[in-house]
Amino acid sequence: MAASGATGPAERFALAVDAMGGDHAPDAVLDGLEQAAERHKGARFLLVGDEARLRAGLSTRPRAAAICTIRHAPDAIPGDMKPTAALRLRGASMRLAIDAVSAGEAEGVVSAGNTGALMALAKIVLRTMPEIDRPALAAIGPSARGDVVLLDLGANITYEARNLVEFAVMGDAFARAVLGLTDPTIGLLNVGSEELKGDERIRQAAEMLRESHIGAGFHGFVEGHDITAGTVDVVVTDGFTGNVALKTGEGALKLVGSLLRQVFNSSIPARLGYLLARPALDRLRQWMDPRRYNGAVLIGLNGVVVKSHGGTDGLGFAHAVDVAMDMVTHGFNDRIRTGVARLSAAQAARKQGAVAG
Repeated sequence: MAASGATGPAERFALAVDAMGGDHAPDAVLDGLEQAAERHKGARFLLVGDEARLRAGLSTRPRAAAICTIRHAPDAIPGDMKPTAALRLRGASMRLAIDAVSAGEAEGVVSAGNTGALMALAKIVLRTMPEIDRPALAAIGPSARGDVVLLDLGANITYEARNLVEFAVMGDAFARAVLGLTDPTIGLLNVGSEELKGDERIRQAAEMLRESHIGAGFHGFVEGHDITAGTVDVVVTDGFTGNVALKTGEGALKLVGSLLRQVFNSSIPARLGYLLARPALDRLRQWMDPRRYNGAVLIGLNGVVVKSHGGTDGLGFAHAVDVAMDMVTHGFNDRIRTGVARLSAAQAARKQGAVAG
């Protein structure tokens, strides 16, 4: 566990971690790193925050202490601070963690802090990759056939056809890097699966995807129920629709849990039935545990940016670290650069062909 300011110019980190972001910081962050250290023993993490509190916390978490270097940050961004105000707080732990990625000291950043501030800071400090018009917010959720990637979840309220195509290319790279899929299938979220459904932008995006290098994996249009059915591995939509779908799914899961508790507490026979069904219900609870899917990713930037849920515990934060490490280890951003370059080359060739024709 190196001291603040002890990092040399040759020292590089897999991740910079905002230790002061989130409802239960820094304890939840340190608990998460203690768990993640078992899975990432060769990695080095830059832990940014209040040095005195972090040293005290790491003294009881030896595995996390072994992989972390502390960098002192005098400030922290509150959860209710507006992004415009957060941009001016240059000594905040979140800002210094993002700065470390921008300076090339770390490959990515993980924070459970203020979502709006993280998105604003990441966009301004790291900037979007060349040829990427807009970054997107992506996350993993459960389905009947396994995990499914959903994007955009709120980074872009307005969009054009090319934005959806770029989201699809980034979603394809995400599924390959994080889910380990070799040939992920992709669907555009629409009001129907028929080719004539939706507005001109989504139909144009579908045509562009069919002609792209990921066209073989393009399933076509999918509807809302296809998300949880697992019809495709990657569901692409605009930020407004994606955010509504995400919040609706979260609400449905909470409703199901509440109804199950009411049913099993309604009578003595119901309670006996719960005892019989408890092993199966425990497996269901583990499968649907939101901590297992913690870690939304702002993709399309010059660096890996993972947003952990602010109210999560150590287990949830460890999963967010796992997502970031998967992206770093499997060259996620390089996959995006390659995919977007191929997309741009194909579009240029089509334009040239049209002119020649």
